[in-house]
Amino acid sequence: MTLRALISVSDKTGIVEFARRLQILNIAIVSTGGTSQLLREHAIAVTEVSDYTGFPEMMDGRVKTLHPKIYGGILWRAQDSATLIQHAIETIDFVIVNLYPFQQVSQDPQHDFATAIENIDIGGPCLLRAAAKNHAIVTVICDPDDYTLVLTQLQQGKISDDTRLYLAQKAFAHTAYYDSVIANYLAKKIKPAIMPSQLNLIYQKQQDLRYGENPQQQAAFYYPITEQAATGLANAKQLQGKELSYNNLLDADTALQCVQAFTEPSCVIVKHANPCGVAVAENLLTAYQHAHAGDPTSAFGGIIAFNQTVHEDLAKLILQQQFVEVLLAPAITPAALACFKDKSQLRLLGFDLQASCAAGVEMRSISGGILLQTRDAAFDKLQQFKPVSQRTPSQVEYMDLHFAWQVVKYVKSNAIVFAKNKQTYGIGAGQTSRVDSVRIAIQKAQEFGFSLSGAVMASDAFFPFADGIELAAEAGISAVIQPGGSKRDSEVIATANSANLAMVFTGIRHFRH
Repeated sequence: MTLRALISVSDKTGIVEFARRLQILNIAIVSTGGTSQLLREHAIAVTEVSDYTGFPEMMDGRVKTLHPKIYGGILWRAQDSATLIQHAIETIDFVIVNLYPFQQVSQDPQHDFATAIENIDIGGPCLLRAAAKNHAIVTVICDPDDYTLVLTQLQQGKISDDTRLYLAQKAFAHTAYYDSVIANYLAKKIKPAIMPSQLNLIYQKQQDLRYGENPQQQAAFYYPITEQAATGLANAKQLQGKELSYNNLLDADTALQCVQAFTEPSCVIVKHANPCGVAVAENLLTAYQHAHAGDPTSAFGGIIAFNQTVHEDLAKLILQQQFVEVLLAPAITPAALACFKDKSQLRLLGFDLQASCAAGVEMRSISGGILLQTRDAAFDKLQQFKPVSQRTPSQVEYMDLHFAWQVVKYVKSNAIVFAKNKQTYGIGAGQTSRVDSVRIAIQKAQEFGFSLSGAVMASDAFFPFADGIELAAEAGISAVIQPGGSKRDSEVIATANSANLAMVFTGIRHFRH
């Protein structure tokens, strides 16, 4: 009985050598259009699909393999022998197919809609699905990387059941991915709801991680492969250091988002997904010194992010000051890289400042499902702040309030940030009571020698009671920024007035759980 292979590939990588080896193994080849022409040019015997079915290709090649002789030959089973004889259908044992390059075409900035539509493959997915369904008999190959596996097993005598099952699963995954790319492309054209009724996620593994939050947990990093360009942390390139861990990536993401909020030279130090020191200054060296001074204890083993190029003098200072897990910057000079080289475990990441991580949606898993929300990309301008106290902030206080408000957005709720001269003086994060976050921020400031006289306070959400304002006033805070919206706002404002505090409302909350 003659073994037969149907070959129809858009990506012709390795197909000539693969077909030649099939021919040596006395496997007959049926092929279509450009694939058959390529094989004939390399002296490989091929039967055209139109000759095989007795029906011509038509409609510019859009209809060629959709024929009972093709699908009967792929989907047959032992009980179908009489049907095969009755209709002169020959069995097909191998289906080697990959699909029109819809993704590549649709992501080309110069493409037009009609061209994208023409690159939607119809016959290819049908062939793959038919062969994968009948994998007990038929071997389906959609990835050129699997040619060697198939040839090796053929030379050993047969394709194993496990291999055919593996290849079938891969084919179904490939067609599912292909259809999702098309569905998502068309969805963008019709401007669907931000929260669709059905969510098609298309992510590719970028790397396995050493482990998850704890060594007993497995982890990997995936990125969306249907976007034209990687954004956020997926855009970053590792320049040095050992493998990134799950916790490294979580912390680095917070650091990256926070540092991208500033245009002046800035430094953000993160520990356990919370900023512990943030500063804006006339240069990166000073910004780092101020950020580190904000909480040198927490900075140990932290993640450091900069929004400008790291030079040699800064690299030397960092290495003198602290142990660092990960350092992110748009660029690191060769001299600075040479300084870091001795710390071979230190992970260095370069990122594109233009590849912002602010837009789009974010996902979080819960038991049994996922939560989806748009990113908190609100751009808070000074002009949006509404003074509600008797005393309005000075220009200097306004600058510090704006700085503290940008930082508090990236601190876990309940979040409190004390700042002065665009430097964090104390941060209270993740407490179940807002007044406790105020206490912690005061404690941090006192621990590291900061006077809060004339400093400002930012709160990510409203104060439900006046106690947090009272504590801040006693510590020396001169101005407060918060969303407002509590039923006790009048009481809170009265407390601020009695302490001569300036207070502004933003009208927007920045919870971060």
